Amino acid sequence: MEEMEPYKPSLNIETDESTTTTFLSRVIVYNDDWHTFDEVIIQLIKATNCTFEKARAQAFEIHVKGYSVVYSGKMNKCLKVSSILEEIALRTQIVT
Repeated sequence: MEEMEPYKPSLNIETDESTTTTFLSRVIVYNDDWHTFDEVIIQLIKATNCTFEKARAQAFEIHVKGYSVVYSGKMNKCLKVSSILEEIALRTQIVT
């Protein structure tokens, strides 16, 4: 009589290496009483590489509303933008 091998179940585990998070974050700048419009505009251009006109509009919104969302993107880029803005002690917050 032939001896039968015991049944061995096979287990195939598939992983998806391309999984990424696509959550976008936003950088908010808050108004203060010690930075000039020019200082804020220059720093916004430096941090976000935006045009002068866009930076001026954002600086005006910060002044009027008390804050403005100045950048939206991936978290690592938001951290960089926020860091550049904070070089002159602008008050920022990153939200998701």
